[in-house]
Amino acid sequence: MNWSRPRAHQSGLSLVALLFVGLIVIVLLLLGAKLVPAIVEYIAIERAVQKIKHEGKTVAEIRAAFDRYATIEDIKSISSRDLDITKEGDRIVISYAYQYNIQLLDNVRLVIDFSGTTRDRATRAVP
Repeated sequence: MNWSRPRAHQSGLSLVALLFVGLIVIVLLLLGAKLVPAIVEYIAIERAVQKIKHEGKTVAEIRAAFDRYATIEDIKSISSRDLDITKEGDRIVISYAYQYNIQLLDNVRLVIDFSGTTRDRATRAVP
């Protein structure tokens, strides 16, 4: 009689695979940590533009209001001169676009294009 049991197949990650997965996780966390300031600043710019659209009637008043919010929110990527302020009908429309550069390595950069507007998006009628 053979009382030996068949060996169970072990599953899981090998040490090399575990190190590789750990390296990928660390790189993604570092990239995410570098992206957070860009996203926080974009949200601050969007909030500032939404607040100032009703604060002034002239271009100069709107630019001055944005400069106040930019000082308070520490917005550095865009200034009031970068705002495109137009009038459509009886409404003032403020648009902006800018690039945010993130240094990853010595000569490797990640460039993110941000843009926004106070123009209402056209809604489609549901049939």
